[in-house]
Amino acid sequence: MKILLVCAGGMSTGLLMKKMEKYWEERGEDNSINAVGLSEYMDVYKDYDIIMTGPQVSYRLNQIKQDTGLPTEGIPSFDYAVGNCANIMKIANKLYAQK
Repeated sequence: MKILLVCAGGMSTGLLMKKMEKYWEERGEDNSINAVGLSEYMDVYKDYDIIMTGPQVSYRLNQIKQDTGLPTEGIPSFDYAVGNCANIMKIANKLYAQK
């Protein structure tokens, strides 16, 4: 599964991206993830299966869905803040099943 994380500038999701990579490595899962800011997702979305957004850009969720046509959902604030990879993967797997 290829996940695109979108946030305001791509920095805070960069931290989450590292946690997710470690989570997958520990479980032997072969997924990939990249983090970008709002101004960049249109340039790269075609290379991904799903899009997940940080809470700070949840107001753009419908626009991102319309622009890309990909399964897209926001990461809940608490899961995002603490890097709850297990809960985030539940959402990711649900989105991937919609592809």
